[in-house]
Amino acid sequence: MKLQLQYFALLREQRGLTEETVETNASTPTALYEELRARHAFSLPANRVRAAVNGAFVAADATLKDGDRIVFIPPVAGG
Repeated sequence: MKLQLQYFALLREQRGLTEETVETNASTPTALYEELRARHAFSLPANRVRAAVNGAFVAADATLKDGDRIVFIPPVAGG
């Protein structure tokens, strides 16, 4: 399936892109993130990243569908 991805903060810096379209067989946000982490050497483990699908935060094991827009959001540091 094709998914639209958007990255913020550290993930955007590590990927070098704000957004991209990917083809994947990953069925959950966690599986997708682990695939991307291996491919792009993201430093954050999956349990530190939140996912929003089509504008709403979802559980790590939510089912992804073709055409979904996924936003991966790392922890935000304040100060």
